[in-house]
Amino acid sequence: MSAPWQVSRESLPATSRLLVERAHEELLAGNLDDRRLQGVRPLVRESWERSWRRRVAPEDTPPLELISDELEEYRLAHPLASAMDMIRALLLPGSSEDTGVIIAVGDQAGRLLWIEGDEQLRSLTDDMGFVAGANWSEDAVGTSAPGTALALEQSVQIRGAEHYNRLVHPWSCTAAPVRDPETKRVLGVIDITGGPEVVSPQARLLVDATARAVESELMVARLRARSETPRSRSTPSKARIPATARATLHVLGRDRARLETESAHGEAMIDLSARHAAILLMLAVHRQGLSAERLCELVYGEGVSPDTLRPEMVRLRKVLERTAPDLVPESRPYRLPVALDTDAHDVLSLLDRGAHRVALTAYRGPVLPESASPGVEEFRETVRGALREVMLSEASLDVLLSYAEIPEGQGDAEVLRLALEMLPARSPKRAALVTRIERLGS
Repeated sequence: MSAPWQVSRESLPATSRLLVERAHEELLAGNLDDRRLQGVRPLVRESWERSWRRRVAPEDTPPLELISDELEEYRLAHPLASAMDMIRALLLPGSSEDTGVIIAVGDQAGRLLWIEGDEQLRSLTDDMGFVAGANWSEDAVGTSAPGTALALEQSVQIRGAEHYNRLVHPWSCTAAPVRDPETKRVLGVIDITGGPEVVSPQARLLVDATARAVESELMVARLRARSETPRSRSTPSKARIPATARATLHVLGRDRARLETESAHGEAMIDLSARHAAILLMLAVHRQGLSAERLCELVYGEGVSPDTLRPEMVRLRKVLERTAPDLVPESRPYRLPVALDTDAHDVLSLLDRGAHRVALTAYRGPVLPESASPGVEEFRETVRGALREVMLSEASLDVLLSYAEIPEGQGDAEVLRLALEMLPARSPKRAALVTRIERLGS
C-alpha cells in the first residue's frame, strides 16, 4: 500500500547529482571557494561547511551511543514515547513492512530511538548505521535530514548526494523537529527515509503536520492530566502548585545555569544568575546540607561574612517559589528538600556505569566556565578530571579520538600520544595526530 505523500518520480525536480558530488569532493579537499559549491543549495552548503570544520568523517558510520537495556529504558521515559502510535498511523498506513519508506524518531541530541517501516529497506540502511541508538546529529555524521533539522530547528529535506557522508548518498530524507508545546524546547525529531519520493513537497507537508499533531497531542495529554488532578477548596493557593516530579540543573558549558522542572502541569525552564547557579549547584553537590558559613565559603570564598549570603538566599527563594516551590532551600543547615539532578552528575554516573561514549556526548563543556566560586571551581575540576581519567584508562579508541576533538582533549599531549599508540600502523589518522603532537612540542 502506498503512503499518501508518495508521488511519481517524474514530478520531482531534476537535480544534477554529478554537480553535487563534484562540489562535495571539492569541499572535502578544503576548496571552500570552488565555484561548484555555489551550485549547491545554501542550506546544504552551509551544513557541509559546518561538518567539514568540525572534522566529521565523510565515510564513517555514526557512533552507537545507546544499546540494549539502556536504549529501552531511555526511550520508554522519553516524551515522544506516548506519541509513537500517532506517528505510525500518520506516516505508515496499512502494512508498515512494505511501505517503501523508513520512519525514524530521535531525541534532541540526534540519537535515533525508534526505526520502523519497510523491512527490506531497513536491512539496507542498517549497513550505514541507520539503527536505533545511533547518533545522527550533524556533529556525528554531518549533513542529514534529522541532524540538520535539529541544528536549524526547522524541517529539512536532503536529497541523495547532498548528504555529507558518502555512505548515505543512495538515500533521501525529510525530517522535522518536535517541540515541547509550552516551553518550545526541541524534544526530538521525526524523519522519513527512502528514495527520491520522500523529498517531495507533499512529504515535507506531511512530516511537518505530523510533528505539529504530536505537539498538540502532548498538550492535550497535559491538560487532561491537570483537569484530573484533585484539588481541595481548603488548600492554600501556594500548596495547590503541583509537586515537582523532577528538577535538573544544567551547568555544563553554560555561563548561566538553566533550571528545568517537570510536574503535572508540564515543563518549565528558567535561567539563573551566576550567584544563584553557584548556590544551587553547591546544594546539589552537598546533599546532606551546609552551614551558612560553609556555603558562604564555597560560593564567595574565604573571609566573607555569611551576612553576604543571606540576602542572596532570600532572592533565590523568591525565584524558586514562583517556579519550583518544592526546591526552596531549607535552613540550619541549608539543604534542598528534594533531589536536584544536574547534567554534570549525569556525566559522572554514565562514566561509573562504563557508558563512555554516551558520557562524552553528554559532556557539553566545563561546569559554569565563567564562575569563580571556589566550590564551583573544585567541582568543575572533579568532573573534568573524572572524564579525562576514564578516557585515558578505559575508553575505546574511537571514543578516545572523539575526546581528542573537544577542547579538553585537543591540547592534551598524553591523550594524543595514547591515541597514536592505539591506532593501527597504517591508519590514515596517524599523520594528523603526529602533526598535532609536534605542534604541542611533545
